[in-house]
Amino acid sequence: MLIQPGELLAQINSPADLKKFPKDKLVQICDELRQFIIDNVSVYGGHFGASLGVVELTVALHYVLNTPEDQLVWDVGHQAYGHKILTGRRDQFHTNRVFGGLSGFPKRKESEYDTFGVGHSSTSISAALGMAVGSKYQNSSIQHVAVIGDGAMTGGMAFEAMNHAGVSDTNLLIILNDNCMSIDPNVGALKEYLTDITTSHTYNKVKDEVWKMLGKLSKFGSSAQEIISKVEGGLKSALLNQSNLFESLNLRYFGPVDGHDVNHLAEVIRDLKDIPGPKILHCITMKGKGFEPAENGNQTTWHAPGTFDKVTGEIYKKKSSIPQPPKYQDVFGHTLVELAEQNDKIMGVTPAMPSGSSLNIMMKAMPDRAFDVGIAEQHAVTFSAGLATRGLVPFCNIYSTFMQRAYDQVVHDVCLQNLPVVFCLDRAGFAGADGPTHHGAYDIAYFRCIPNLVVAAPMNEEELRNMMYSASESEGPYSIRYPRGQGVMPEWRTPLAKIPTGQGRIVKEGEEVAILTIGHIGNYVTEASDALAKDGLNPAHFDMRFVKPLDEELLHEIFGKFKKVVTVEDGCLMGGFGSAVVEWMTDHGYQAQVKRLGIPDEVIEHGTQLELHKQCGFDPEGIAEVVRSLAEVQIG
Repeated sequence: MLIQPGELLAQINSPADLKKFPKDKLVQICDELRQFIIDNVSVYGGHFGASLGVVELTVALHYVLNTPEDQLVWDVGHQAYGHKILTGRRDQFHTNRVFGGLSGFPKRKESEYDTFGVGHSSTSISAALGMAVGSKYQNSSIQHVAVIGDGAMTGGMAFEAMNHAGVSDTNLLIILNDNCMSIDPNVGALKEYLTDITTSHTYNKVKDEVWKMLGKLSKFGSSAQEIISKVEGGLKSALLNQSNLFESLNLRYFGPVDGHDVNHLAEVIRDLKDIPGPKILHCITMKGKGFEPAENGNQTTWHAPGTFDKVTGEIYKKKSSIPQPPKYQDVFGHTLVELAEQNDKIMGVTPAMPSGSSLNIMMKAMPDRAFDVGIAEQHAVTFSAGLATRGLVPFCNIYSTFMQRAYDQVVHDVCLQNLPVVFCLDRAGFAGADGPTHHGAYDIAYFRCIPNLVVAAPMNEEELRNMMYSASESEGPYSIRYPRGQGVMPEWRTPLAKIPTGQGRIVKEGEEVAILTIGHIGNYVTEASDALAKDGLNPAHFDMRFVKPLDEELLHEIFGKFKKVVTVEDGCLMGGFGSAVVEWMTDHGYQAQVKRLGIPDEVIEHGTQLELHKQCGFDPEGIAEVVRSLAEVQIG
């Protein structure tokens, strides 16, 4: 079912088409764009609240700027649905986040209007500043705009970039989309600071007058601009009873302005184009603007609600007549509380993903022992290391893809000091529709080379619980990876039992071919084995559970008996679990034909997890096919 755009939106296939309309049509265009997003996401799913909140800002930017020549960077990228629709992708928008369709985030190879890939947060100012410096070097006067919001300003990288931008003398405009939300509510002192600015009635009244004066005086030359700049800065400092954070970084601060007044936004952006140097425009917006359930309901729920009834706001949930397995993240959340009730040293830490990781369960039950530190993965890891030095046991829950951002801290602040921090890596393996920026493809490879660090992965919910219990008593760092989505055990609240570090298990005895798996993907082997039994094949299955340390006793048994081995992992093949097994085999003088299944050395796009597993050849049928081919090959 193709969603039909409104009368005006149907005529817009590029920003050039948008510019043909008079200003008095912009409000209607915004209304039609917002409705088009609502209509599509309600039917096809995807991110929701963030893009609704920037509809007016999106229209104003493309109306005033000369895109794609002017460079526009979105941060976080899930704000960019309106941007995609206005830049020639309206008729393909129903394929958003679908296998083979549009990416859910800006992507350079998808459109010339997507100037920078932005699946992670807090990168826009650095990227836009690099673009601006490059343009200055090339004697180009094009505009460079970084739209940073939905919590991205809490990331330390944004402040590093602003510190540099303030001394760069570049044509850079930073637009702060301030909606007090990321996926969950924003946290920290910056949120309170921005709230102080936006709620100061005296400042806002005088600010409007200064803005008008600045616009008039700027026509009379640079000396007038310099004078009014000093006056404006003095007023900000006096009226807010503090120096302005952004001004102290040598960024001209303008705002706050109403982010839902499209005509005023267009005027402001047009004026700011004529003011030289780095500057920041503070826009106040509402996440989910224009859809009442998202405005007044739980904005975290409406960040990416799935499909829903656009009239009633009812979110459609899959219903089953039989008990279903829980999500791994919920097993983590409930088990952590269970462990923390038994051990008062256990703490919880997450960088801005309490609902996504289910740490919100502990935050509600034990608010003094669970911390959301904002979009700040590096800080989360070193903060956890600090807790560990005081004899505490921090469980630091970070999505696998975001753990990449804190690799240095894992090495230096945790592992070199052998501190007992437990890393729980959610969304390991393919993340599904979020695509390559969110796939947790590399954690096995980049973790197994670090001294002191245990690298483990559970095949089911019971093993996750037991690994968490074992990790809570570890004397050194310990990592546990698990995928997005459901497990396999409806009755998952099993008694806690300790798993000896580095001990695998035999799932099924067999002949001729041994299949070695790590983590949840091992459940595919059970399905593959059922299909292979019909062909008269009976491969053995070993759930290794640990990539580091490997179960050497079990490996001696395997390679002493089997000459045909298959390894399966939902991680990168380069340096991953299969590589670890082959290295061990070589080091110990064994010879066998080994087939490694996993994520190849290429960028895998978005789709359902099963679609991507099939693409890479380690879905149940792919595993069965490899076993069939090996069973026909004789080892010389």
